[in-house]
Formats: sequence, structure tokens, C-alpha cells
Amino acid sequence: MGKILAICTSPRRGTLKTPVPSAVLTPEWGIVGDAHGGSWHRQVSLLSAEKIEAFRQKLWVDYGAFGENLVVAGFDLATLPVPSFFAIGDAVLEMTQIGKECHSDCAIRQQTGDCIMPREGVFARVVKGGTIHTGDEMKLLPTPADLPLRAAVITLSDKGSRGEREDKSGPLIVEMLTATGYKVEETLLLPDDAAQLKTQLLRLADARQVNLILTTGGTGFAPRDITPEVTLSVAERNAPGIAEAMRYHSLTITPRGMLSRGVSVLRGKTLIVNLPGSPKAVKENLEYILPSLAHGIRLAAGLDGECARK
Repeated sequence: MGKILAICTSPRRGTLKTPVPSAVLTPEWGIVGDAHGGSWHRQVSLLSAEKIEAFRQKLWVDYGAFGENLVVAGFDLATLPVPSFFAIGDAVLEMTQIGKECHSDCAIRQQTGDCIMPREGVFARVVKGGTIHTGDEMKLLPTPADLPLRAAVITLSDKGSRGEREDKSGPLIVEMLTATGYKVEETLLLPDDAAQLKTQLLRLADARQVNLILTTGGTGFAPRDITPEVTLSVAERNAPGIAEAMRYHSLTITPRGMLSRGVSVLRGKTLIVNLPGSPKAVKENLEYILPSLAHGIRLAAGLDGECARK
């Protein structure tokens, strides 16, 4: 059980938030009147009061100085898993992300060289609306057992990122995942750039903690095909069987299947799988592996028991 010590809002992004006595939470929007409301996953930001108190030992800051909407005592928020669910009166929040990149013009970082929001702040979407007040209790709810597996899709294409080519593979992956019962949290279209891809893989695995990341493109022999190397650079454990199975299946269709360099790895509880770039190859490979992925993903997340048979 936690307690709301402060509710803070701001009418414009990039400005300090100021305390208000109460606020209205609107489903799939956020706090009425706050600039960060919208149809996205970072509708409400939360920060542990204990982390603010520790920071105040070197510099006094008012509540809202880090851009947080809710200051909460009693929870070490950044250590909780995504998703976690909280009740504040009748309202319900779903935690969707831990931390974020700090703004380059962050006033706190400029003053002290440090800002706790990128590592200690968490973000949530409003599942059920209601009016909240300073001093309200915040309760951690049990995580529903029937939640769908959460996925993200990244398309790697220089021409696609410049708007010179329509991305057909990404939407196809989303369609196939959704039909299988996954919840696709994000879709991204990136150039074949190692730094951008690495940043997004780390964010989706560590901050958003999605169960599955599927990439498409950048797995061939061209000089800018860097997807496998970047994927391996963020891996904590190897899961080669999935990529091997896709190559095996592709070779039953075309000898060029041997030219795919895609890899499959685990980072934390997130499975990352590289798919080819063409829609035809995406469909063939994903149809082949998708029926077997869910069990492995649930094992990695601690949601299923061991698969050994007696």
C-alpha cells in the first residue's frame, strides 16, 4: 500500500509541473489538463517519494521538478515489473514503462549533473478513470492471469524511413501477431542505423519489458544490413534454435534461405527474433515459428513451468 503525497500537472510540455490538490484521470488519455495526456503509453508519470527525498540531500527540489505527475510514498516503483496495476480510489493505472531518456535541456541535470527521472520514474496509462486527491492511498493490484503476451515490431529500411518505400512487412507482422492473440504495444520504422536500433531494442526490452520483439529487414549481405550484429550486441542469452528453424524452413522453399543472417536471442525476459525483409519471407517464416513461440516466451517470463516430460 502506498500514498499519494503530491499530484502535479503542467499545461505545456518541457515545463516544471506544479502541485494541485486533485485531478481527474480519464481512460486512455491521462490527467485532464496535463500536457502529457494523450493516446499513448506514457499518459501519467510516477516517482517514488523516497527517491526524491534522497535527491534532496544534495539539492532541494519541489514536487513536480522532475516532470512527475504523482509522487508516491511506499513503493520502489522502478523495481516493479511491467505491467503492474495500481488502484487509486476508483481509478486504475497500468504501469507501461520504467525510466526514459532525459531531455537535453533538463534544468535539474544542468544544475546537478544528475536527474533521477530517467532511472527511477515510471509511466502508466489510465485503465479506469476517476478523481484522485493528494493523500489518497494507492494499492498494488494482482496482475491478471489472462493478460495477452506483449510484442513490438521494428522495420529496418533506409528507403522506408525516408518515405520512399511503403512498409508492408511491419503491418503484416502486426496482423499476424494480433490474430494469434498478442498485444502489439509499438511499431517502429527505422533506417538501417546501428545506434538507433540498439537504443530501441534496449528501451523495448528493459523499459517497456515487452515479451517479444520482432524485427524485419537488415538480415542480408548488403553493407548496411546490420540487424543481426546489433541484436547480438544487446543479447544476454542466445536462443539460436528459432533462427535455425527459420533457415531450415526457408531452404525447403528456396536455396537463398541460406543467405539469411537473422538471429534469435533473449535479453532479460524479452525474446528478440530477426525476420527477413520481404513480406513473402516474413509470412513464410512467421507462420512456421509462431505456433511454438508462446511457450518459450512464457517460460522466459516465468509464466509457465518447465517443459520436460516424464
